[in-house]
Amino acid sequence: MPNRLDTSSVLEVLKPVQDPELNKSLVDLNMIRNVAIADGNVSFTLVLTTPACPLRQFIVDECERAVKTLPDVKTVSVDVTAETPTQKALPDRTGIDGVKNILAISSGKGGVGKSTVAVNVAVALAQAGAKVGLIDADIYGPNAPMMLGLEGAKVTVRQSGAQEVLEPAFNHGVKLVSMGFLIDKDQPVIWRGPMLNGVIRQFLYQVQWGDLDYLIVDMPPGTGDAQLTLAQAVPMAGAVIVTTPQSVALLDSRRGLKMFQQLGVPVLGIVENMSYFIPPDMPEKQYDIFGSAGGEKTAQELQVPLLGCIPLEISLREGGDRGIPIVLAAPESASAKALTAIAERIAGRVSVAALA
Repeated sequence: MPNRLDTSSVLEVLKPVQDPELNKSLVDLNMIRNVAIADGNVSFTLVLTTPACPLRQFIVDECERAVKTLPDVKTVSVDVTAETPTQKALPDRTGIDGVKNILAISSGKGGVGKSTVAVNVAVALAQAGAKVGLIDADIYGPNAPMMLGLEGAKVTVRQSGAQEVLEPAFNHGVKLVSMGFLIDKDQPVIWRGPMLNGVIRQFLYQVQWGDLDYLIVDMPPGTGDAQLTLAQAVPMAGAVIVTTPQSVALLDSRRGLKMFQQLGVPVLGIVENMSYFIPPDMPEKQYDIFGSAGGEKTAQELQVPLLGCIPLEISLREGGDRGIPIVLAAPESASAKALTAIAERIAGRVSVAALA
């Protein structure tokens, strides 16, 4: 053990402390910065790889314990911040200026709550301090504006040189673009594939996104044009597959998962939505309306992580209808806690992939 208290000795005792997800030394990862020592009071900055780090307090406690083993240490002060790493570039795909990580929230079939997961994950990441954008790529059924409390909002279109640029709408810490801003409420979108591909590329490249840690894309269900356009256009940090425990949904989710793998997009994991129903008048009970453990079994068979299971609660539906996502409306509810944990796990896996 070092026998004097200086910057070198502080870094030396912190070197064995590892990031639990990256399994590498905090010092080697340059996550310990700005070490200062004054009269036995040690302070430094801990730079995490995501504002949504689920192990934040654990890492801080480990750092404090390590530094307190040095002689003459009176107090330890840790200032925690975050720098989200940028996903690896791909030579055949064009990134978006200022956007560090692009994530797809997808499903094999409709009706599994994919948009609910996408909106709540986006808001949970924003609440943690990340800069977040959301593309509602479900062109034929855009409902993210309602879920984010932006129904009736209009995006601003301005000219930038020879190109039109959209200014995204903003609420609950999330920037949003959606076909719902560009058409009347009851107007159907009757388009063939090429037009759909064009608007998705517009949402990617002709929006003033600014600096984002995460750009989440709420995909339409299935394995069609939208998924192919996204996977071939931009380098993606990964895809999350949403399913329910029901056998039909699981069958379709497997197809969606395999599609992303064939397109060279990392699958971050599976989210099982509507895992069980919690009656509001009997919160201690739960009912497996759509079956049980299907997501876990599928994740094991396909060798991808199960990111979490979200219960079905009336407040979850109410939050979407009122434009206040459940992670904000009822953060202590079982579904909000599950969604927040899922957002943290997604962010952790993105960091691991970026720094691998």
